[in-house]
Amino acid sequence: MTLAALLFLGPLLAAAGYLLGRRTARRARTSDVGTPVEHATFETLHTASLAAPPLRAGLTAEAARKSARRLRSLLGTDALCLTDRDTVLTWDGAGEQHHGAQVMDQVRVLLDTGRDKAFALSCDDLDCPLRWAVAVPLTVDHRVLGTLIAYAPRESAVLARAAGEVGRWVSVQLELAELDRSRTRLIEAEIKALRAQISPHFIFNSLAAIASFVRTDPERARELLLEFADFTRYSFRRHGDFTTLAEELHCIDQYLALVRARFGDRLSVTLQVAPEVLPVALPFLCLQPLVENAVKHGVEGAVGAGRITISALDAGNEAEVVIEDDGAGMDPERLRRVLRGEGGASGGIGLLNVDERLRQVYGDAYGLVIETGVGAGMKITARIPKYRAGVHS
Repeated sequence: MTLAALLFLGPLLAAAGYLLGRRTARRARTSDVGTPVEHATFETLHTASLAAPPLRAGLTAEAARKSARRLRSLLGTDALCLTDRDTVLTWDGAGEQHHGAQVMDQVRVLLDTGRDKAFALSCDDLDCPLRWAVAVPLTVDHRVLGTLIAYAPRESAVLARAAGEVGRWVSVQLELAELDRSRTRLIEAEIKALRAQISPHFIFNSLAAIASFVRTDPERARELLLEFADFTRYSFRRHGDFTTLAEELHCIDQYLALVRARFGDRLSVTLQVAPEVLPVALPFLCLQPLVENAVKHGVEGAVGAGRITISALDAGNEAEVVIEDDGAGMDPERLRRVLRGEGGASGGIGLLNVDERLRQVYGDAYGLVIETGVGAGMKITARIPKYRAGVHS
């Protein structure tokens, strides 16, 4: 059984004991299949599965409202309240008009200590069914985000325990929501890092190269400015994390046009592309850093000319992209350190980010394959599944 399954099932099966006491007292229908215990367990898990999706959005008023009825059903209690640290998010069940205004004062100490709290309720309305409550913290990474409060007509040790287990289950859902947000922030940070890598050095050199043609060849300067504008517009766009191979190769062509303006005949580029792979989807800004790496190690600092070969070929269910240069290459041990994130700020952040993003999207089998050696150039192979457009199941 996986850790996720244990996190999901453990608290719920404990809470099922409380439901069992309430539900097995009823006479089983003749159409029922299974024992009362099995029925109670199934109903608990089913109710929990319905409550979970809203909570994966985090502890918000909307998520609380959508999940509260299921959570109250899970506990079989007369009323249930969910709060954040500042306010009541939702109340489900009876008694809100009598007890809703006192909630935040009653849980103030719990929010500071993170400890469960049970307390008696006073109410002037003799018809109000709520006379006792238990409040439990909702925590993520040892931070109390809010509370779950279960209300009942009388004190109940069983309800107190069940509320604690359900509170811990809700906390697990909130933690998973936080992990989802962290993953999104990580992807955004990686894209920002790639964009930042493009910015200072490349922009300065490109503008300097364009400036050199302003007087001698104004038409060439104009063309390069348009290429520069299109390239930066693509690189800094905000919509979507994925693109097509055709768009990425077009971006690379614009990048190389600007590079050629600097190096002239010192840079030779060979491009081989199979038309059938052009619509293949892949992570945005995934190939351009590999070409930039080839320029940096294959041409910059080299005494003579440098050659870069770029191919995008059909390989059955995959598109195979190969970027190869004949430059200085890299010590294989240094490359391994770079791909472990130990290369430092200037130690191949482009290679590392691309490798991590491919593995994150498609799985570890789709990381970069890099062949290199000192003085032997570098060959980078990236495989992109044709029919999984940026989603790894």
